[in-house]
Amino acid sequence: MRRAGGPPGVRGSALLALALALAGSPGGGQHYDYYGWQPESLPHGRFYGREPQCLDIPPDMQLCRDVGYKRMRLPNLLEHETMAEAKQQASSWVPLLAKQCHTDTQLFLCSLFAPVCLDRPVYPCRSLCEVVRDSCAPVMESYGFPWPEMLHCGKFPSDHELCIAVQFGNSKVTPPPVSKICTQCEMEHKADGMMEQMCSSDFVVKMRIKEMTEENGERRLVAAQKKKVLKLGPLKRKDTKKMVLHMRNAGACPCPQLDSLSGSFLVMGRKVGGRLLLLAVYPWQKHNKEMKFAVKFMFSYPCPLYHPLLYGAGQH
Repeated sequence: MRRAGGPPGVRGSALLALALALAGSPGGGQHYDYYGWQPESLPHGRFYGREPQCLDIPPDMQLCRDVGYKRMRLPNLLEHETMAEAKQQASSWVPLLAKQCHTDTQLFLCSLFAPVCLDRPVYPCRSLCEVVRDSCAPVMESYGFPWPEMLHCGKFPSDHELCIAVQFGNSKVTPPPVSKICTQCEMEHKADGMMEQMCSSDFVVKMRIKEMTEENGERRLVAAQKKKVLKLGPLKRKDTKKMVLHMRNAGACPCPQLDSLSGSFLVMGRKVGGRLLLLAVYPWQKHNKEMKFAVKFMFSYPCPLYHPLLYGAGQH
């Protein structure tokens, strides 16, 4: 079998070439076994629960609207049978693109959420999954999210099968630039962005930082005794009394707002496995109208029912 690859900078060209190759093959592509490869998580038999159809990728499907092709197959390769479900689930991955953890992140995700419309499903190659996972999983871990089981790379076909390969000729993990700001330190500047962060956070606290240390690739922030809890979430009394926040994968990256620990900070985070993970930190600015508005109206903000997987600068 063959795999889809392409030269650098031509996103979607390999998919177009693949479509032309299949359309021009004997029987309009029927030369291949439609059911030749089945993901391990699915039972044998017909892949789709209903007859697949080709639809335009909707303009509001931000994850894939500029992926390099116009039409997608539905149900998609993650078993989303309606466009509403596909869009909702895909929206949680949009912020990961802004992190630029690998050049093929969009191609990999869209091959599943909005697969190119051919006469059979074409999955991402295992190698494509692995290089995106190895580059992006550390970013996700910074926010307390593991690489999800639904994207387990062992489920996808090996490179000698018909599949979508790495498009930019870079099959190696993309090392994070040393000068890149820590993901937790990328700040929103508008009230709406801050309130979206608050929606996705378990807790929000105004506090002073007593000390900050670095150990095993992460920063550890110890809160001063005096603090104001703006959103309690799942925090217990012991969590707030001696609050210690952990910044994962933040030992080597800069965080300008923590260069000086004087003054107060607005922090947001999640409680994961008994630890408090810092997801966002802002210097407290009492004359900042956007911040004041976000804090005042965060509980009246219409939080989405399905929170984003990640958030940060660059999100829509």
